[in-house]
Amino acid sequence: MNLRELDKMTSNMSNTSKMPVLFLGHGSPMNAIEENEFVAGFRKIGKEIPKPNAILCVSAHWETRGTFVTAMQHPKTIHDFGGFPQALFDVQYPAPGSPELAKQTKNLITQTEVGLDDKWGLDHGAWSVIKHLYPNANIPVVQMSIDYTKPARYHYELAKQINSLRQKGVLIIGSGNMVHNLRRVAWNKLNEEFAFDWATEANEAMKRHILSGDFQPLIDFKSQGKAFDLAIPTPEHYLPLLYSLALKEDNEKISLFNDKPVAGSLTMTSLKIG
Repeated sequence: MNLRELDKMTSNMSNTSKMPVLFLGHGSPMNAIEENEFVAGFRKIGKEIPKPNAILCVSAHWETRGTFVTAMQHPKTIHDFGGFPQALFDVQYPAPGSPELAKQTKNLITQTEVGLDDKWGLDHGAWSVIKHLYPNANIPVVQMSIDYTKPARYHYELAKQINSLRQKGVLIIGSGNMVHNLRRVAWNKLNEEFAFDWATEANEAMKRHILSGDFQPLIDFKSQGKAFDLAIPTPEHYLPLLYSLALKEDNEKISLFNDKPVAGSLTMTSLKIG
């Protein structure tokens, strides 16, 4: 594709002032239908930032071999969980897709071939939080998958290649959890603000690195000791954080919100860049 064709394809997405970037600690799928302080935090941030032309979401819940973007006009609402009340399965988030944004994202990324997907849709890592930011489902949403075969540095560098989308009014969201260990959940404290010592240690260290701008230890998360090992037993909920941090520019501020632990081994810590 030559530059003229690419420019024509994206002409309907006019240049804007640079959009912020979010990382959202999405927690339980029940946050989609419950009223709590975290949901209030999502709504508040949605009102504070400029209304986007479109959203590109990297969710912990779409892992693939290779990298893909959803490219359908009408992505389905995926209920990718079990054991929850019927009211949660009844939720639909009928936001439109954006084949144009999918193609633009594909062409910006040069370090790998990006596939255009017509089967996935919006999983709960995306819709359970985006519905609180934009309840009218009137902003086009595209998801980008996480290649589970690749190391953290790969994901960080890949994310840098999509930074120019921010100038097109695209809100880029990473959705996961900084601390996420379901095997160690304190089931008797599911709705309480409570953290095991290792979860607090890891989360506080992560925040220090985030706020200082020293992201290298976060990329090298497997070398940070036992607290990080317990906080990140598998990387899928953590990697969306790296996608968001990779987009920070030198003059941009990072602010934290929803910065609380739940159930011992999860943190809802979220952040806004810019």
